[in-house]
Amino acid sequence: MLVKEINYKETSCFSSLFCDYINNEPKLKSFYNQYPSIDNFKNQIDQKKRNYQDKNREIIYKVIKEQYKGANCSKDFKSILESIKNKNTFTITTGHQLNLFTGPMYFLYKIITTINLCEELSHKYPKFNFIPVYWMATEDHDFKEINHFNFKNTKIEWESNQTGVVGEFLTAELKTVLDELKTVFPNNKNSNELINLFKNTYLKNNCLSDATRNFVHMLFRKYNLLIIDANHKDLKNCFKDFLKKEVKDSFIKKSSLPTINKLVKLNYKVQAHTRDVNLFYIDNNQRQRILKNNNHLLIEGNKNKLDQKNIIKRIENNPEKFSPNVLFRTMYQEYLLPNLCYIGGPAEVSYWLQLKKSFEMLKITFPILLNRNSVLLISSRQMKKLKKLNIEIEDIFLDLNELTTKKTKEFSELNIDFSELKNVLKDQFKYLFDIASQTDHSFTGAVKAQEKKQMDGIIHLEKRLLSAQKKKFSDHLSRIIELKKELFPFETLQERRINFSEFYCEYGYNIIEKLKKNINPLNMSFSVIVID
Repeated sequence: MLVKEINYKETSCFSSLFCDYINNEPKLKSFYNQYPSIDNFKNQIDQKKRNYQDKNREIIYKVIKEQYKGANCSKDFKSILESIKNKNTFTITTGHQLNLFTGPMYFLYKIITTINLCEELSHKYPKFNFIPVYWMATEDHDFKEINHFNFKNTKIEWESNQTGVVGEFLTAELKTVLDELKTVFPNNKNSNELINLFKNTYLKNNCLSDATRNFVHMLFRKYNLLIIDANHKDLKNCFKDFLKKEVKDSFIKKSSLPTINKLVKLNYKVQAHTRDVNLFYIDNNQRQRILKNNNHLLIEGNKNKLDQKNIIKRIENNPEKFSPNVLFRTMYQEYLLPNLCYIGGPAEVSYWLQLKKSFEMLKITFPILLNRNSVLLISSRQMKKLKKLNIEIEDIFLDLNELTTKKTKEFSELNIDFSELKNVLKDQFKYLFDIASQTDHSFTGAVKAQEKKQMDGIIHLEKRLLSAQKKKFSDHLSRIIELKKELFPFETLQERRINFSEFYCEYGYNIIEKLKKNINPLNMSFSVIVID
């Protein structure tokens, strides 16, 4: 049950750029194409139809069909895959790393937001087909970012000496992770389902890319989610002219720099910095940056200088050896797919806003940017505690010190807030400053010093009184602190820390169905959902 929707800004957990975009601030209109509203999708469809290379459809179809070979797919799924060849079919895409066991909880929110948006669009625009797509970031090479997940207070970690793109990591080593899951998961039917799912996907597929595809496919099988691994020669061959252009012209840096400067002038933090060449080179189980040094190019870790012609020739002959970085990947995705909307987290939305000019330079349609839903899951037990402790949903988002201070002031019969007294003191010293201004400068300095001394004294007394009242209500406050820590583990948003298995072990597949029922992709608010 959805119990509350909160403006992102009021949570104090998201950047000003992200919050201003979500709130449709006029000053950001030049940084994107269409704002994410159901009516704006008609314009997006028209633009994409005019600007998309339909020849890519057949190639995408063949690659995805090949990647799903041997997977347990329904007839509906096969039909949907066939429909990607249809000119009236469009995709809604989200992307994510190959985090072990999906990583943080928000992975599920990304996928469900994508699925639910497709359903909503199908009702609004029945003449078109909409396919939810999960674009796997198989070419990432930072294994430490994806090799673990948290189950309650235990970090489940995959240790490996393998190197290169993580999608190609062999999964036989994960037998030790399976053994650990059996010891930390509770002994019940739901846990056994997850353990068997892990065994039948991660251990029965050779590499992490195939394992992740099969794992996520089984989780969302009934919703016909299409999963794509774009680290494929045929797909990169479609994009090789753009790879060459980046090597020749450094076009992403040149085209995005004016936008980045505008964002800085508007006092926004730059989410991702561009490079001279936003490409990696994949060879010998390594994924290394391509660097520009004066008139030469270098592959990171290799001292041999390469001229531009050498790199261009390699792209022509072996495009699969070149890997777009996080910024360039956006253009690769939108060129390949008949995509209308990209669904990402706050950081992703922020760096996409840097890139509109780069898309325009390549004549690729810039997608609608939609934040994936953010959710705080609360059990009915925790909800009862909130009510018993007289805590509003909004209060639980306060910093722990702010929360305990606010509740102490509510509990206390004394007036702990000395703001009125401070204002009286300021008025009294204003009178003294008026007198001092009519005498010499030294007297003004003495008044200023005395004001500071007395103000510091009042602040000190206020803190002492607050501290004493906190001790008086320590039992009540300790229950508030305990509940706050349950809902915000390690003082961060639940969705950024907890893995879905923590809820699945308790609620089973019902947790996914509950989320699907309550997540509204276009509500632009942080959702609080009671899960039982």
